[in-house]
Amino acid sequence: MDRRHFIKLSSLLGGTLTLSTQLTGCASAPETKEYFPAVEFTHGVASGDPTPSAVILWTRAVPADNDDSGYVRWQIATSPDFTSPLRDGVAKTTRNNDFTVKIDVQDLPSGRSFYYRFFTSENRSVTGTTSTLATGVMDKLKFAVFSCANYPAGYFNAYKAAAEDNEVDVVLHLGDYIYEYPKGGYATANAESIGRDFMPGNEGELLTLKDYRLRYATYRQDNGLQLLHQRKPFIAIWDDHEIANDTYMSGAQNHSADEGDFFARRTAAIQAYYEWLPIRPPMGYDNPQIYRSFEFGNLVNLYMLDTRVIGREKQLNMADYKQADGQFDGKAFMQALHNPDRTLLGRAQFNWLADEVKQSSARWQVLGQQILMGKMHYPAEVLTSEREAVAGAIEGLLGLLKKQQAGATLSKVEQARLATKLPYNLDAWDGYAAERDKVLSMFSDAQKSLLVIAGDTHNGWVNKLTNNRGETVAMEYATPSVSSPGMEDYLGLNTAQAKRLADALPLLIDDLSYCNLHERGYMTMTFTLSMVTTQWHYVSNISNENYTVFTRHTERFVN
Repeated sequence: MDRRHFIKLSSLLGGTLTLSTQLTGCASAPETKEYFPAVEFTHGVASGDPTPSAVILWTRAVPADNDDSGYVRWQIATSPDFTSPLRDGVAKTTRNNDFTVKIDVQDLPSGRSFYYRFFTSENRSVTGTTSTLATGVMDKLKFAVFSCANYPAGYFNAYKAAAEDNEVDVVLHLGDYIYEYPKGGYATANAESIGRDFMPGNEGELLTLKDYRLRYATYRQDNGLQLLHQRKPFIAIWDDHEIANDTYMSGAQNHSADEGDFFARRTAAIQAYYEWLPIRPPMGYDNPQIYRSFEFGNLVNLYMLDTRVIGREKQLNMADYKQADGQFDGKAFMQALHNPDRTLLGRAQFNWLADEVKQSSARWQVLGQQILMGKMHYPAEVLTSEREAVAGAIEGLLGLLKKQQAGATLSKVEQARLATKLPYNLDAWDGYAAERDKVLSMFSDAQKSLLVIAGDTHNGWVNKLTNNRGETVAMEYATPSVSSPGMEDYLGLNTAQAKRLADALPLLIDDLSYCNLHERGYMTMTFTLSMVTTQWHYVSNISNENYTVFTRHTERFVN
């Protein structure tokens, strides 16, 4: 790293993250201080944003004497006994950063595994394991993919299950790492009975920097999450609940005028996210730009997108297209839906992605992003039904479809019931259809093999991604939630009903081939040069830390 690049990077970090190279060591250490008082390593260790030559190391170190600041030593080595550390140094922990410590360790060998730890003169953290990215030819790579972890809804057993999979190389977190809702709000009904209440002082909806910090501190108490952070490097992106439900560029569904300035709230949320996640913000800690890419040798190019903060226009709402006579103005709605200028990514991010794709020569292109890209177009009858009647409406439509497939002639009314379809979730890519077509064309025109991964919905999905000519140009795999309730909760379904509905939906939704609507878990993706194998793993229980893991579904993609 030349001096000019070092100075530029240091200015972006703004004192929140310590940069360590072979040449510089750590500039934050007092030169003459040898004895470092004890700290409490309250939330374990973590690592993230690996590159071929660098990785972020993280811990939280609270001075035992309640001082506003302190110092910790750190080491990274290729053996667990740390007899010959590759790098070591000293970092400062301060109340201004919520006592979080982040080291950007540079000049490491590529494609290697490492051990790391933090310590003072009196105590030390647990030992973490991490790795740098390989360069050149790679034979195999395995991701574990997560989304939507809701602390009061249940234990994060899915995290622990992945931590115990020695074949997982990197964790991808697609957002909703925390939720902003108050005690008594969404998914908190069982919190007290299962021992998952919020800590005192953090029971309200998150609005301030203190609120968001305390919520991260609560979530990071979970044993499964601590273990996964300790054992695997994370590559993370935010979704909406790190800020507020259904966030867009200038507001959110879950933000009202009496809650203060939205941008002040967003700034507080983003600061806490950068403090608590082992992430290297591309444009510094004062900038909400988070999209970035990772190269895994010749095998995978991973693009982590922001579909929330940078460029998203406000979501469409069907209720806004109801006419004075109560009729739905379908023509106006469809014009808005397919507006070619309507954006989810924003121009800067879209252009960045286009440039990245042009330059990539990796075997597989992967979009790591938050929301479903597949065309989830439900029969309109389903969307206009009351919530408790949805399952019955789907059963009725399925009966019509089976009747048709058996050779019976349907009436015009029955045909219309099956054929009239609308997008069910306008917060997803279905609400930004024109830009979705542009993104898919970006890859198909370049003849790149594209896979899209998503979270957000709390359920597992497989979708064909089709262009506006109906041609399949990519596949989408969506991970279930870690603990947030899924469609079974929303519709009030028991397990048997949820399974029947999951069997029915792929018959009614053209591009859908698999879904699981009632179980919590995670997804793995294993890449080789010839194939991508994606598996959905579900945990039997989230009410306590006793669970079994079931691998319910496997998809193999060859292109």
